[in-house]
Amino acid sequence: MAILVTGGAGYIGSHTVVELLEAGLEVVVIDNLCNGSREAVRRVERITGKPVRFVQCDIRDRQGLDALFREHAIEAVIHFAGLKAVGESVGKPLEYYENNVYGTLVLCQAMEAVGVRRMVFSSSATVYGAEAPVPYVETTTRGTTSNPYGTSKAMVETLLEDLVVADKRWSVALLRYFNPIGAHPSGLIGEDPQGIPNNLMPFIAQVAVGRRDELTIFGSDYPTTDGTCERDYLHVVDLAVGHLKALKAVEAPGVSIYNLGTGQGVSVLEMVGSFTRVTGVEVPYRFGDRRPGDLPAFWADASKAAQELGWSAEKSLDEMMADTWRWQSANPQGYAE
Repeated sequence: MAILVTGGAGYIGSHTVVELLEAGLEVVVIDNLCNGSREAVRRVERITGKPVRFVQCDIRDRQGLDALFREHAIEAVIHFAGLKAVGESVGKPLEYYENNVYGTLVLCQAMEAVGVRRMVFSSSATVYGAEAPVPYVETTTRGTTSNPYGTSKAMVETLLEDLVVADKRWSVALLRYFNPIGAHPSGLIGEDPQGIPNNLMPFIAQVAVGRRDELTIFGSDYPTTDGTCERDYLHVVDLAVGHLKALKAVEAPGVSIYNLGTGQGVSVLEMVGSFTRVTGVEVPYRFGDRRPGDLPAFWADASKAAQELGWSAEKSLDEMMADTWRWQSANPQGYAE
């Protein structure tokens, strides 16, 4: 029996596949490669010394999914596949709802058809909405999302919760991420965004390696320690381990919700300063206007994951910076080289 990882050729997916394989689990990866890379899967094989069964397929392709489930004995699904850029989602809402919501619907139908009813879902802290008090706690009701990406995650959470209510045999873990950064300590796999990065850390790394001239910091007058936004950054390897731990939560029927974060906020300027201190590389930046929809500060209360899963973020901010730079400096063009 194997774990099916949708979107397993992407940033978080590939790191999770490493953890699954190193834990002795069998893995099947499915990815349409719109945000992922076949090279990432090959490098996962180098890191672990184990072959990865890879299927290039879109989760909206029911026939492709049916064929996959016929060929492989799957016991549970870790579901990453979907579009993930907040800004892009504002301009392309239909694509986000089709990929993220409809895609999950098709996946669940294919799972149901073969009696696979265990899923760990890659959700997001964006489902808490702008009105949620900080730190975010799992018992807080989903709020008003500020973009189609966040709305799509909230819709999928609702879909999965309704499914569990309708059929008690289903078991779902909803993992609400905060801000994953870093890379595998080998430097072989890391974050390789397509086009202009939407997130802070890969933008810092690309400026440092010379791919971009400078970093734009959006807003300098927020009610925070230094006027820049504060976020909860966690190492992608810690996040990947969280998915391995969450497989325990789906051994019993029902819905479980877990925040995966460090429980601490770090500002944009602190991130730039930490990167320079750890790597010795200066990152030129300028201040720009605030971006619509950006919140001043938020971070996780991750105590539930610690208590129920035995998981907590272990890697330091310095390790996140060092691992990011090891990856980016060795792969200045990402997987394209």
